[in-house]
Amino acid sequence: MQLVINTYGAYLQRRGELFQIKADGKVSEVSARKVQSILITTGAAFSTDAVQLATEKNIDILFLDKYGDPFGRVWHGRPGSTTAIRRRQLEIAGEKYGLKLALSWMDRKIQNQIDFLTAMRDRRTRLSTLLTEAIGGLKAMQLQLQDTEGGLDQVRDQVMGLEGRASRTYWAAVSRLLPETYRFDGRSRNPAKDEFNCLLNYAYGVLYGLVERACLLAGLDPYIGFVHTDHYNKPSLVFDVIENYRIWADETVVQLFSRHKIKKALFDQLKNGLTLNKEGKAVLLEALTEHLDERIRYRNRNISRRDAVQFDLHRIANDLLKEKP
Repeated sequence: MQLVINTYGAYLQRRGELFQIKADGKVSEVSARKVQSILITTGAAFSTDAVQLATEKNIDILFLDKYGDPFGRVWHGRPGSTTAIRRRQLEIAGEKYGLKLALSWMDRKIQNQIDFLTAMRDRRTRLSTLLTEAIGGLKAMQLQLQDTEGGLDQVRDQVMGLEGRASRTYWAAVSRLLPETYRFDGRSRNPAKDEFNCLLNYAYGVLYGLVERACLLAGLDPYIGFVHTDHYNKPSLVFDVIENYRIWADETVVQLFSRHKIKKALFDQLKNGLTLNKEGKAVLLEALTEHLDERIRYRNRNISRRDAVQFDLHRIANDLLKEKP
């Protein structure tokens, strides 16, 4: 499970093998054996004993800012595996295998979008024509992506361009799935211009933290990416790999609107956008946690979505070591 601390002024400490949380005059305890990670989304304090317990149990403590972006992590600092994996990450950037791997992630993202819109078309028959057109456009761009050849440096702009066009097609269709009051005009980030993007940005932030943790445990360097070029202090590999899993955030947020769980009171107005307040974060994080912890049939296994990320990253790391000249 992921332990979420979402109350301003909360205090996290250790009591034996338990995490003890004091918040709003109440005390609760959770066994460290049940916790995979700790998510802190607001002003809180914690003892060094709690940090030691987290380190001993291989539990990371992740901090999110008001937009949902991870800005820090407490981690044991030990590499998850051999440094040979990191060397291979650097080596394959100019190899065919590097391009194959990068394209597979983009291809999977678009396929996830196609599958999602197809499922929505079956439920929203009045939108059948619009969704069918969007699905057709995504399939056409997917074929173009699959036909891409060359080195990563030569095709990076082409790949990113296709991904951008596919995203615009996809989000235009997703907007029509929402109640008219909450429809949006494209993606907006930090701060979001509308309620949908506000929720989605925060959900993506949680996924970033999950993917980065999986990279570290698998022995992959989060800062050595393939499609997303290297930028100082930016986890490029996380930006690449998360494309496989964004759909889980998309599904969660659309479902919240479909179930009428979203109201204006969940958001605070900023000078140039919106941010989630405490109640809004609680609504989103409860739904997203439930979705990530749900067990699904994945690569011939019954596994939670959360654990599927770790399964994939270990597989990628192992494949890197196998794919030697």
